[in-house]
Amino acid sequence: MTGADESAAGTDADPAVEPDTAEAVPARSRARRVWWPAALATAVALCLGVPALLASGPSASGTSAAAPSNTSAEAGFARDMAAHHQQAIDMSFIVRDRTQDSAVRNLAFDIINTQANQRGMLMGWLDHWGLPQSSGDQPMAWMKMDHAYVAHDGSLMPGMATNADLAKLRTLSGRDAEVFYLQLMVQHHKGGVEMAQGYVDLSADPVEKRLAQTMVNGQLSEIDMITQMLAERGAKPLP
Repeated sequence: MTGADESAAGTDADPAVEPDTAEAVPARSRARRVWWPAALATAVALCLGVPALLASGPSASGTSAAAPSNTSAEAGFARDMAAHHQQAIDMSFIVRDRTQDSAVRNLAFDIINTQANQRGMLMGWLDHWGLPQSSGDQPMAWMKMDHAYVAHDGSLMPGMATNADLAKLRTLSGRDAEVFYLQLMVQHHKGGVEMAQGYVDLSADPVEKRLAQTMVNGQLSEIDMITQMLAERGAKPLP
């Protein structure tokens, strides 16, 4: 993405602990081992993603396909979705420590690991293509939309929470934290689906296109699930 605000990655990004077992692990032992799930997911993604790309690179004639350019939809999508994913990871770390509800903590844990995995693949592809992980382009410029999203208060792309939203989430606990996180995540997924579908419609790289379609399918399914979770808590998605 365009140098998306990845400084937020360290904020509240405590090591992931599987919700249902975290309380049973002694603090000292937990401190030694709980950092690994998201980090391992990213490492696995890099190991799997780059070889898959290499396997898809040669054309049917046996010649190597040219790497995408720095201004291509492939590069733009990889950067923007990586930044979009990072905020979902950050929000999930925040809520993990603000509630003891097992359903919400399990959702947060799944989002942390799934999106860290996918983010690792996107960053790995940029590295393989010899492209920088940030650029000076406007977010989503590669989509060539007829309107530009106006970034504001840390919300760089549609669906992203603002800095004020994240600050508010950090002040909440229990049911209030659960509801606000779920509401923010519905909005976040909707923006992610819009971006991923935009890339599916424009893509030239078959491997990255498959990943984008996986994101569309998975996040649409999670929107339905999260909407139901909100209803169970007497709440609705944000308008």
